[in-house]
Amino acid sequence: MSDLVKLRKYVATVEETHHDGGPMLARAVTKAVVGGVIANPYAGRHVADIQPMMKALEPLAVDLTERVMKLLNAKGSDLEAYGKGVVVGLAGELEHAALWHQPSGFGIRHAMGGAKSIVPSTVKVAAGGARIDIPLHHVTAAYVRSHFDAIEFCVPDGPRPDEIVFIVAAAIGGRPHARVGGLTVDGIKLGDGQR
Repeated sequence: MSDLVKLRKYVATVEETHHDGGPMLARAVTKAVVGGVIANPYAGRHVADIQPMMKALEPLAVDLTERVMKLLNAKGSDLEAYGKGVVVGLAGELEHAALWHQPSGFGIRHAMGGAKSIVPSTVKVAAGGARIDIPLHHVTAAYVRSHFDAIEFCVPDGPRPDEIVFIVAAAIGGRPHARVGGLTVDGIKLGDGQR
């Protein structure tokens, strides 16, 4: 990785849901999330040009996505939903989280072998141990209602004030007992990332 991306640790969570109060599922819904905790090279000071870090983050995005796929024992084409997020330590600023938007989209799609839907995201500036819900939606069509979901993520000892946690999440399956209508996976027609 680049000199701008100094990794301290990875943190991962996997969920495997066999039912959610309804009948047992024929196939469990599995979700995974991985965060990479890195030093924030801009912590504690205002830097006008932070864009060089965007390119430097692309390998981390590929790495985190590959780790998510490994946790799910999946190929990129197996993934049905995805999302991303960032937690910036208190010596950083919200704009540092925005560095993740472009490289994460590139890295996630590259590792998966392509996908059309926008990758939903959430970001925050927070103290170590903060919890964040990473949104998920369908990789091919953002309006597939059964795959509107989230997975909670936390680094117990991070981010430290001068760190950033960059996060990638994915799922195989939608909500366990989706039944509120809307566009279904079988109904995807346009292939435009929305419908």
